[in-house]
Amino acid sequence: MGKNLVGNHIRRLRFNHDEMTQQQLADKVGVTRQTIVALEKGNYSPSLELAFRIAHAFDLPLEEVFFYGDNT
Repeated sequence: MGKNLVGNHIRRLRFNHDEMTQQQLADKVGVTRQTIVALEKGNYSPSLELAFRIAHAFDLPLEEVFFYGDNT
């Protein structure tokens, strides 16, 4: 099932939001750019709090940013 059970659409969403950079998203949600890189690669599952902050940054419900399982 891949590296991680929790997947996300962060990379696509960044590009759909005026090509937001990883650093811009990181600054907006209070983490490092390296954290965003790890999330996008599927090497890191965010805390519930961070997941909500990221969804809020895109003005989307949590389930439109993150998914459980192989739902690409």
